[in-house]
Amino acid sequence: MIKAVDITEYLAPKYWVTWLTLGLLRSVIFLPLPAIEICGLMLGKLLYIFLPKRRQIADINLRIAFPEASSQDIIHMRKLCFTNMGIAGFELALSWWQDKRLLKLCEVEGLDNITQHQQNGKGVIILTAHFTCLEIGGPVLNHYVPFQVMYKRAHNKLFDAFMRYHRGRLYKAIVDYHKPISMIKGLKKGHAAWYAPDQDFRGKDMIFAPFFGVQASALTAPARFAKMTDAAVVPYYIIRKPKGQGYKLVILPALENFPTDNVEEDARVINQTLEH
Repeated sequence: MIKAVDITEYLAPKYWVTWLTLGLLRSVIFLPLPAIEICGLMLGKLLYIFLPKRRQIADINLRIAFPEASSQDIIHMRKLCFTNMGIAGFELALSWWQDKRLLKLCEVEGLDNITQHQQNGKGVIILTAHFTCLEIGGPVLNHYVPFQVMYKRAHNKLFDAFMRYHRGRLYKAIVDYHKPISMIKGLKKGHAAWYAPDQDFRGKDMIFAPFFGVQASALTAPARFAKMTDAAVVPYYIIRKPKGQGYKLVILPALENFPTDNVEEDARVINQTLEH
């Protein structure tokens, strides 16, 4: 049973900024999509100004990933990262409070790349990364193919409570990142599970593999889960169309000859898939 957020637990002053942020996000979602995108662009510009450490991190990562890019190109890409982050904040609100509206805004391509495996009794690991319009794709895809979603608790308890409530409402089930047993059982039964292995959690499940031309830490979990459950690993990504025209969710064919007996090679394939 999905537990609603108990507002009385989060009345302390330390949550006031979070309440204001959630109120702002929710107030904007009733606007047309182009207007929402403009609000997101404005938010992104504010984030760019007031988050200097994030600017520095983005700058370092972009220079590593694109060593041949000029300083002007790096600055341009860095600004794009922040404007897209701003838009993503309002897209999160759309997914929480207007998920039915998203079905009209998003076209889906390649759905049979998932359903054909489930029709044959196989589970499917839906592979993606933490792209900025990530929250849009999940509810739309779950409408056609119900799936479990991996979940890592947020540091802000109020935001975490809202996130758990809405994800529990939107998806087949939410699975604690540290307790994947229910996801593994579901995959063995032919269910689908969403997994994004691009975040660096540092631990025994990490190895190093090439990513944008440099050695980067990578999770071994996708290959390990696929081997344990005989699940197909199906990549997908979502495109934000220009000028508020909507979205396109693209589901690719399952990875071939995956997993192998070589964890380094499996990690390389995963990174290469996310990179492309």
